[in-house]
Amino acid sequence: MTTDQLWLAVGFLGQALFSARFLIQWIASERQGKSVVPRPFWYFSVGGGMTLLAYALYRRDPVFILGQAAGLFVYARNLYFIFRNAEPIAH
Repeated sequence: MTTDQLWLAVGFLGQALFSARFLIQWIASERQGKSVVPRPFWYFSVGGGMTLLAYALYRRDPVFILGQAAGLFVYARNLYFIFRNAEPIAH
């Protein structure tokens, strides 16, 4: 496998993670009968965003880099709010 092929695989992996978040959101919404954004949506957003950012950096694509970096800020901020406002677990 060449370096370019490896990075292409990384790019496809990132896109798969990023796309999976919509499937997760859709299933959660269907189960609850309303639009919801479950925590795993944000985990997949961060994982896919980081992987795609790495791929964008490899490709040296400034538009792709800016888009993924900005998105990562939003995803991380949402996780921050989730953890900051999390209910304590009863023991």
